[in-house]
Amino acid sequence: MSKVILVTGPARSGKSEWAEALANQSSKKVVYVATALLSPNDKQWQQRIIQHRNRRPETWLTLEVPFDLSATLSDAKPDTVILVDSLGTWVANHLDKDDKSWLDIVEEFLEIVQLVAAEMIFVAEETGWGVVPAYPIGQTFRDRLGSLTRKLGVICQTAYLVTGGHVINLSVLGSRLPC
Repeated sequence: MSKVILVTGPARSGKSEWAEALANQSSKKVVYVATALLSPNDKQWQQRIIQHRNRRPETWLTLEVPFDLSATLSDAKPDTVILVDSLGTWVANHLDKDDKSWLDIVEEFLEIVQLVAAEMIFVAEETGWGVVPAYPIGQTFRDRLGSLTRKLGVICQTAYLVTGGHVINLSVLGSRLPC
């Protein structure tokens, strides 16, 4: 397994399941980092969280980290695989930040990803392949997540695209963009 893996694709494509399968292939302890904020009034969201929980092996440690992802990663031990699901939710949790604060958060995150000795798998949604968001907050989300995914993709060792019931290894079939 590569040190840093990115699994990306559209909603409901199987990204999380592929990332979980990759984590299961490791002989290391798996730490699942859930970035979702629990929303008791949103029954559909609660159902998705339950589905994710039910798929995970009981031996995995689950940490709920909606905000301070960098601190959690910096505490990771070399004998673990960290599975972060998902970057889209993490970005959404920070939409109240101004652009400067957000850029500082991203810079710290990318630095830590490159320094941590643990293996890491990141799940990220692809946004921007379809409808242009009608509202400024949606446009901010799309732009921030797209930029973060691109920057992470450049530093990861392996990147997968999950879509249409298939997994494509972008690291084998594609070329990296210059930093």
